[in-house]
Amino acid sequence: MANLTNGFASLHCAGAMHVDKGHMQASGLPFLSFRGDACGQRCSQLDISRLGSVPRFMGAKSATVSQYYVRHRISAIRASTLSCLQDDTTKFFDFVVIGSGVAGLRYALEVSKHGSVAIITKAEPYESNTNYAQGGVSAVLCPSDSVESHMEDTIVAGAYLCDEETVRVVCTEGPERVKELIAMGASFDHGEDGRLHLAREGGHSHNRIVHSADMTGREIERALLQAVDNDDNISLFGHHFAIDLLTCQKNGEIYCYGVDSIDIETQKVVRFISKVTLLASGGVGHIYPTTTNPLVATGDGIAMSHRAQAVISNMEFVQFHPTALSDEGLPIKPKTRRENAFLITEAVRGDGGILYNQSMERFMPMYDDRAELAPRDVVARSIDDQLKKRGENYVLLDISHKPREKVLAHFPNIAAECLRYGLDITRQPIPVVPVAHYMCGGVRAGLQGETNVKGLYVAGEVACTGLHGANRLASNSLLEALVFARRAVQPSIDHMLDADGDASLAARWAWPMLPWSSLGDGALADIVERTRQARTELQSVMWEYVGIVRSTGRLKQAEWKIGDLESEWEEFLFRRGWKPTMVGIEACEMRNLFCCAKLVVKSALARRESRGLHFTEDFPYLEESRRKPTVIFPAAVQELTWSSKPLQRHLQCK
Repeated sequence: MANLTNGFASLHCAGAMHVDKGHMQASGLPFLSFRGDACGQRCSQLDISRLGSVPRFMGAKSATVSQYYVRHRISAIRASTLSCLQDDTTKFFDFVVIGSGVAGLRYALEVSKHGSVAIITKAEPYESNTNYAQGGVSAVLCPSDSVESHMEDTIVAGAYLCDEETVRVVCTEGPERVKELIAMGASFDHGEDGRLHLAREGGHSHNRIVHSADMTGREIERALLQAVDNDDNISLFGHHFAIDLLTCQKNGEIYCYGVDSIDIETQKVVRFISKVTLLASGGVGHIYPTTTNPLVATGDGIAMSHRAQAVISNMEFVQFHPTALSDEGLPIKPKTRRENAFLITEAVRGDGGILYNQSMERFMPMYDDRAELAPRDVVARSIDDQLKKRGENYVLLDISHKPREKVLAHFPNIAAECLRYGLDITRQPIPVVPVAHYMCGGVRAGLQGETNVKGLYVAGEVACTGLHGANRLASNSLLEALVFARRAVQPSIDHMLDADGDASLAARWAWPMLPWSSLGDGALADIVERTRQARTELQSVMWEYVGIVRSTGRLKQAEWKIGDLESEWEEFLFRRGWKPTMVGIEACEMRNLFCCAKLVVKSALARRESRGLHFTEDFPYLEESRRKPTVIFPAAVQELTWSSKPLQRHLQCK
């Protein structure tokens, strides 16, 4: 059982291994060094990454051609000098990046100047939480604004649990990161005066949100993918599902040397060996039945890190976005259930949108003096209270009192989506409801994105840097991803130069098994169906017992129900012939969902106060003595469930 305590994790991550290195120098390419006679290994012609086809895993979304996306036809390895180190199932890189959102792409573009980079991503490269971010990037870019003001807003929204040094770093470095995006080709909205148009959102005291209408994330993703497409040192592997990190133990410390993955198209296990690994795999939205997150957000990075004995922190702070589109309230109902809820950006309230119940009574001033501009946790709880008291399923967000031209200019994507279902937001209020949106906790990171696992860095939603505290301030997520992706670069390069590049390591970890060769079609079909049922049941438990308002009794019920459900699911798998070393997309996702759900419940039970996103009826007030992060430290003995144990044992490094 992992140890869970209140307090700060000590991440002694400055050490590195120093070894003699042999070098391979390719003309025009940074060196790639691996010890041993790697070129004597079997070499074969590399497959070309097929990044435009439909992924073959449960609930996958079909790829569509869009003017916003750049199609990528990138070779699996562009640098031909690396081919002697590669085969179809084992690939060697200086850096491996897991995830293709803003954090992963921005980091890859910097470290590619110093070595070879592989980006592996679960679906299409653009299918990330970044792509669905509507609001924008918060940064101090107006003379009347200040870093101190941005810091204060962040700390207040975070219920004073934020790490002040982290907040200062992010708010200070943020403006430069935004300027870099613009220099790379990202296009943001400008006002009539030709200056950047800065919007305002809940919790902010100034207009400081840089945006591209209501599709900011999509524009940033487009610009970064275009830059990656033009970088010969970056290889992009779409439809590769990360299974588990590859780790070694040396002198009492854990080192990361890459990751095993499933090539979803070829149905092969592909092993990526690297000197440095960056996790930028996003959040855990799909532990709940409704979320703004795309289907890929199943907590893979947090679960893999936990199994690799990384420190995890603040998992109780799940942010529920107050305003997702309620399909039930639309004049024309969608014919099929959405894979992820459609977000109605915070900027609608920042632009003057007003919340009403279905009797058209404005209710937010009853809950908070800041009314609709209160932080997200306050607004989500207020809506939740209204829905429960009135027995209704949604509230109304009205922006129709604003000029039609302004509404359509600022929110074209929202207006178009609502109009598809018979609702004109320039004349009618929008039906909205809170849904799971963002994980403020995650893998504990230092100021350079380092973790307690050597060679493993984190950035973006998968990380817990201390910026968000108990509740994320609107539009601080893209900002944090940009800042920490950049801060992780130099320590990653230093580690890469010092790391032991022993190519023989690749063969020492046991090889995961795919079930197709040993399980019959009937057994596989049964396993997939039972896994889908387990997923739905887990999501229902999380919504009912670990939602916006919690209690100790309900959390303990959740803990018991999740444990029972996990045991029943694992017993069913093994009874049908599944082996502990087997891997499949549906089963591995379910494994990660169970792992993350349990981490959320453990952390929630440990916090005996109400702070930010964690509100419990048993301890409804802030307790100054408990103003500490919750921290789950790794333990020598992992839980005896398949979800909590790594497929690979830690090797003993020399």
